[in-house]
Amino acid sequence: MGKTIRTTLDLRDPPPLTEAEQETLRRVDAMPEEAIDYSEIPELDAAFWARAEQARPDRTEQVTLRIKKSVLDAFKAGGRGYQTRINAVLESYVRATQSPDRER
Repeated sequence: MGKTIRTTLDLRDPPPLTEAEQETLRRVDAMPEEAIDYSEIPELDAAFWARAEQARPDRTEQVTLRIKKSVLDAFKAGGRGYQTRINAVLESYVRATQSPDRER
């Protein structure tokens, strides 16, 4: 069995595109609109828009929580956004431990 490798992409500092990726983007950018095949994309008709609802993101709530200093220091060592990272870890735990038949 292969080894699982995990990586994290920092969206505020993405890696530069390779020359091949840049060339692909140039080719796509140069394509005329009529050359793009939309046949696999379903048309969004009036019925779709009648049922559509605006998504409301989960609100955050300020809480007081006791965390071991070593854990907090480890998150803070990652720089700005440490509270967001803590929240992401907690969300991941909740998803992993929730039974599939329960709603969020």
